Amino acid sequence: MTEIKTIPEQMKQVEKTVADALTLAKSLGADGAEVSMSRQQGLSVTTRLGDVETVEFTNDGALGITVYQEGRKGSASTADLSQEALNQTVQAAVNIAKYTSVDECSGLADKNLLAMKPQDLDLYHPKELSTEEAIALAKTCENAALTSDEKITNSDGATLASFEGFKVYGNSHGQLVGYPSTRHSLSCVVIATDDDEMQRDYAYSVSRDFAQLNSPEAIGREAAQEVLARMNAKKLPTGKVPIMFRADIANTFWGHFIAAISGGNLYRKSSFLLDALGQQVFPSFLTIEEKPHLLKGLASSAFDSEGVKTQDTNIIKDGNLATYLLTSYSARKLGMTTTGHAGGIHNWHVSANGGDFKAMLKTLGTGFLVTELMGQGVNVVNGDYSRGAAGFWVENGEIAYPVSEVTIAGNLQEMFKNLVAVGDDYDLKGAIRTGSIIIEQMQVAGN
Repeated sequence: MTEIKTIPEQMKQVEKTVADALTLAKSLGADGAEVSMSRQQGLSVTTRLGDVETVEFTNDGALGITVYQEGRKGSASTADLSQEALNQTVQAAVNIAKYTSVDECSGLADKNLLAMKPQDLDLYHPKELSTEEAIALAKTCENAALTSDEKITNSDGATLASFEGFKVYGNSHGQLVGYPSTRHSLSCVVIATDDDEMQRDYAYSVSRDFAQLNSPEAIGREAAQEVLARMNAKKLPTGKVPIMFRADIANTFWGHFIAAISGGNLYRKSSFLLDALGQQVFPSFLTIEEKPHLLKGLASSAFDSEGVKTQDTNIIKDGNLATYLLTSYSARKLGMTTTGHAGGIHNWHVSANGGDFKAMLKTLGTGFLVTELMGQGVNVVNGDYSRGAAGFWVENGEIAYPVSEVTIAGNLQEMFKNLVAVGDDYDLKGAIRTGSIIIEQMQVAGN
């Protein structure tokens, strides 16, 4: 009987494989090489209307190698970690490099910027969970939603997912680092009907630590409350009104900002924030800090995808743009230094000045509270913004009625400058920790 290795044991085994691949690449004439591997295993179950809809077991991962040879680059990957497959993969990467164009900006990150030692950020909290236990939790969650109100007549299901895995990265600078991690989530999607009207909404919880998930009953009830609140929605008259993005939607606002200051868009000159470094982009009350080393953080990491050490960084300081988000390649294209953002951002914390959710509604006064966005009508080159939206009309700081089938439009550069307030009703379910935000006004197209 084959012994089942734990994730830490698998990680140790892969570290040796990564080291072997790097040695092989050097022996085949590579000037430099980097190897990474991620593996994930776990369970996902979905129940719908009390029946089991899907049960999925995941156990996958792949090793990728990139070699550099006289300014040329070649990459290959394999899911087979046998010695023969490893030899073939490294040889394939070396062969590919022979036929690619010379690019002086390609290559490994500078050695002095690398995270040479592992750092424990408390990201690994495995949960022993049988299929029967997972199904029971999903059913409990869905049942809590379905029994909340007679208007909730259907469901798109409740899903429980529990995964554990690891990441290992090494390069020919002598770096070999890795870490194990876990991610657990529980979600529920339900449908409410009233005469001819039908609405759909959801709720979910996610954490590195299973014990810190919200209870199945709470998630189900929240999903029910969300969908019931949307019933009997109206359209809005066309015009310019104040806009408030609820905290769980506000992260999309910051996501467009991330795209605008990312190195790839900058060196291609396809960003409306080109040459904005050091300039005022937001009102002076706003500061955004990146905190990569938060314990149990969903976007925590001691190093980026190139092995570059992450560190606490001011992204926005008193409204001014303090840094771009650069990889080694984009940094070289711009004549700058990588900021450790290969692979994405790491736990942004957006400063608050507007109080809790109720206080933010009072600040909004009369305007449109957005709780859902649809479509991808955002142009990062010129900042033009137009998306379908749904939510609630607010009058005198109180929610008046639900709204659907409208479009909100503006320009991101103006939206950034016209940011009125950020709440402290933080949404912690992603890489951007933000509260609700209020924009002074945007164009709304409805009736």
